[in-house]
Amino acid sequence: MDNKSILDDLLDILEKSNVKIRKDSLGGGGSGLCRIKDHYIFFADMDSSDYEVAVCCAKAVGQVVNIESIYLKPQVRSFIEQNVSHEDTEAQRKNDIN
Repeated sequence: MDNKSILDDLLDILEKSNVKIRKDSLGGGGSGLCRIKDHYIFFADMDSSDYEVAVCCAKAVGQVVNIESIYLKPQVRSFIEQNVSHEDTEAQRKNDIN
């Protein structure tokens, strides 16, 4: 799978998890997840490469979705696991509880 295909799958996972996707020109390096009250928005920076946005998107998926509880294509799961540390996801979940 190429980076564009992985990015598309990751964005689809976020959308299915009720995360609103905003694709905007943010100058490069501006992708990320934002939480406003009980709603999540993922900003995809269209000035960044597909790989850079996919890495940010993988981190967002790691924060919002328990990837062990859903089916993911093996390449997508591997990409998430390579780019998201277990400590990051645990810390985010603890913050969400508090």
